[in-house]
Amino acid sequence: MHKAETKLAQARRRVEAAARRADTRGWVVARRERTRHLIELGGLVQKAGLVDLTDDDRATLYGAMLDLAARAQGEDADNMLALWKRRGKRAFDAEAEGSDAP
Repeated sequence: MHKAETKLAQARRRVEAAARRADTRGWVVARRERTRHLIELGGLVQKAGLVDLTDDDRATLYGAMLDLAARAQGEDADNMLALWKRRGKRAFDAEAEGSDAP
């Protein structure tokens, strides 16, 4: 009897999880997109090596990002953003070339 109840509860949870994933209400879709975007940004922080570099200290990471934001709003902002963009594109391209190799 206990085994049957456990299986039924598991099946119910699977059905409920599938319903949550298939929810197409506007606010649910927007929340899901925002969550994915934030996860991708966190992946970039990890990929850049900042997590290891700062020993996963959130205050240090936040302070570094605040400094970057201040620099990006400074008087040389356009040049700074262009430089960062070029560096990022080169890194993405180098990574893509490396993953294509057998």
